[in-house]
Amino acid sequence: MRSDAFSTTPEPSGNGYLQSLMSWQMLLGRSLMQAQCGQWEMMAAWQRSIGNVQRELMDQWICRFGGGAPLDG
Repeated sequence: MRSDAFSTTPEPSGNGYLQSLMSWQMLLGRSLMQAQCGQWEMMAAWQRSIGNVQRELMDQWICRFGGGAPLDG
């Protein structure tokens, strides 16, 4: 029986292993960045809609209590 048959030392890793590991990390990083960009876009759309609501409410307030039409038409 050979003495190295039950060796616990790992096999030397080649370029294929490192390349697949780097590809997996790049894929994971890219998907996380796309998710973050989607969240930023949703937040920006939400803020635009809140700004439009605020502008409309201010126009209504000006028409009711300010005595005329709003300045922006």
